[in-house]
This record gives sequence, C-alpha cells and structure tokens, in this order.
Amino acid sequence: MLADECREAGGVKHMLRRELLTGTGLALAAGALGSAPGWSEAVEPIGAGDWDAVRAQFALVDDFIHMSAMLISSHPKPVRDAIERHRRAMDANPLTYLFQNNRRLQETARAAAGQYLGINGSDIALTDSTTMGLGLVYNGLRLTPDQEILSTEQDYYATHEAIRLAGRRSNANVRKISLYDRIEGITAEQLVDRLTQAITPATRVLALTWVHSSTGLKLPLRGISEALQQINSRRDEATRVLLCVDGVHGFAIEDVVLSELGCDFFVAGCHKWLFGPRGTGIVAGTQVGWEAVLPTIPSFIDSETWQAWYSGVDPAGPSTASRMTPGGYKAFEHLWSLTEAFGFHQSIGKTRVADRTHKLAAQLKDGLSAMPHITLHTPLSKELSAGIVSFDVEGHSPGAVVSRLRERRIIASVAPYAVPHVRLTPCIQNTSAEMDTVLREIRALVS
Repeated sequence: MLADECREAGGVKHMLRRELLTGTGLALAAGALGSAPGWSEAVEPIGAGDWDAVRAQFALVDDFIHMSAMLISSHPKPVRDAIERHRRAMDANPLTYLFQNNRRLQETARAAAGQYLGINGSDIALTDSTTMGLGLVYNGLRLTPDQEILSTEQDYYATHEAIRLAGRRSNANVRKISLYDRIEGITAEQLVDRLTQAITPATRVLALTWVHSSTGLKLPLRGISEALQQINSRRDEATRVLLCVDGVHGFAIEDVVLSELGCDFFVAGCHKWLFGPRGTGIVAGTQVGWEAVLPTIPSFIDSETWQAWYSGVDPAGPSTASRMTPGGYKAFEHLWSLTEAFGFHQSIGKTRVADRTHKLAAQLKDGLSAMPHITLHTPLSKELSAGIVSFDVEGHSPGAVVSRLRERRIIASVAPYAVPHVRLTPCIQNTSAEMDTVLREIRALVS
C-alpha cells in the first residue's frame, strides 16, 4: 500500500513539474520578453526633486541615520506591496498561482533588468546574490590549464574565493596583482595602465570589482574595456580576454548602460543600492560571454534544456542567460517583485539617483577630508568613486568608531578586509541634514 502511494505521489510530482515547466510555463513564456510591461507600469512617477517623497517610500525607523545600504537595504513601498501581493496569492492557492505566473513573472523581471541596463532581457540571468552570480560565472568558465585568471589583491573575498575554486577545478592559473602602491592621488590612466601591463598571452579572464567595498575606489571600466579591445583585436575568439565584473556597488548608482562599461559579464545583487527584494541578483552577459561558460545549476526556465532532457539528448547550441539562471523552488514572491524594484528606480530617474548619491557622498568626503585626525581612503573625484565613503580615525579602531557611531544612532559598518576601514554609504534615503549630523558626531570623536 505504502509503495503504491509513493509511486503515485512520485508520478504526480513528475507530472506537475512537467506541466509547470513545459506546458503552462512555456505557453506563458512564449511572448514574455516582447510583451513585458516594463517599469513604467510598476509604480507612479515620483516628483522631480521631491526627496522627502522618496524617503517616505521606506519603512525605516526615524531614530537612526541609516548609512548601510551597501550591505542590505529596506524595501520601498512598491516592492513591499508586490511581495505581499504575491505572498497572499501563493498562500491562498500556491500551485495554481505558481503555474499561472512563474515563467511570465521571471521573464518580466528579466525584461525590466535588461531595460535598466540597456540590453535585451534574454541576456539577463536571475540569481540570489552577487556571490552566487560570481560563483556561477567563474565556475562555468571553460578554461584550460595553460590559461589564467587575472585579478587584483584589492578585490573582495567573493571574487577571490570564486576564482580560487575555478582555478582548482580547471587547473588554470590564478594570479593577483596590486592595483596600486598608494591610493592617494591615483588616476584613471594609472589604473588602466597597471592592469593592461599585467596581461600576458595566457590571460583569459580579467576578474575585477567596479567599486571596491574596502576603499570605495571606482574603477574606470570604460577605459579598461577600451584597452582590452586593442589587446583582443590581436587574439582569436578562444583566447580573447574576458572582462568579468562584480558591479554591485556601482549598480543602481551610476547612470550607465552595459555597453558603456564594456563588460563581458556584469554581476550584481539587487538587495543593496537597487533596494530590491532580498535574496535576488542578476548576471548580465554578452553573447561572447555566454558562449564562454557552462551552467552549474540546472535551469527551470530554459525551454530547450527541458525539451532536450525529455528527448534524451544534450541541449544544442551555446549557453544562454536562461540556461545560466538557477532552477529550483525558491522565495518566488521576492524573485517576482524585482520588476517593481527596477520600476522604483526608473520612476525617480537614473540620472537623479546618480546625482543625489554622488552629492551626499561628496558632502561626507569634503567634510571628512577637512578633519585633521581623519584619513580618507575614498577618492574625492566622482569619476573614481560612487556611494561608499571609507576612512580611518586616528587613535580609534574601525570597530570602535562604528560602535561609537551606533551609540549616536548612526549605522555605519567596518570593511571586512585584512586592513579594515570605517564605511559610511549614503543613498537616496538620506538627507543633507543627516550628513551634517554624521560629520558633527565624527568630529566629536576626535575633539
């Protein structure tokens, strides 16, 4: 009896999965990228210059100054409402709602991400985080033992560990260089020159971070990618240098599209500066990039892979963003609400978001640089910095400074590196008056 019930349950499970992912799912996905509503239908536009209206979209408590959006952010009202709407519907009728909406809403989210980055949504893979995206890209690279991944000593743990594991699996060499001797006075030209001079005939991958979470330095990606174009013009397709970027701390701050950065892969989480659903992220890739990798986790949204499995053959053609999107059951209500996160930013305006973030960061940097007991590590120039402001206070450890600021109701963080620094990360939730308060409290620490 029990065996019969198990066989019946297994058959139903297989049937439901097949129906979800090939029957109803494929029908819903057929025109998704072409008919996605995009951001314009997600939220009402927010009035120009009305930053109080923007701040009112967040449910943040008012007795703290929140300066930690670079780690994890509060959801704005359109995102909160979307998550709750999907959650209620899933709780009321989970399987039917999933059947009717999963593929369609994932494709809509991909289309919204693509619109935001100026590319087709079909070149967006959906992930859970920056870390997952980096792991998928670097683990998926088709490397040979005579090739190398080149990175820098200043990159973060997630990149270093992902490329270390990729090197172990492929037997490719992993090499790191120091991006600079001293960050003070560094120029874009020096950064580009340091990187390009380090490239050898064996270099297949350049693994970089757009905005460093330790110092707040923003790399001149356009200059780097243009220099790589000259190098790649003398190489065949199998040996060209792929530019892979952890872009999370410039993503949803800088007013750029992917073509202006020149990356083959751009990886970012969506629960930081985008204020998107927690546990969501993207990998944006070019055709050259997708063709250079293999998926790691089976996809649930790639129709060709499923059809190949049913037919007992391997999927034809190169990898795609759909194939690279990890499958499995997950927090669907968060994944589906990515569209509203992109819509929220677009309703404010990418240019306004960039200008506002840079203005608040500049206010902090200017104030900190004028204090004699402060060492500011973030470049003053907005060409070489974004929203992270990193510094040290003479005579105080970074941890002690963050604790003292917390006592004063200011949320800061310590950069988790071998050489730690204090970090403040203003964003569009903040005000100029809050920056004045933060500077006043830091000044009091050293007075």
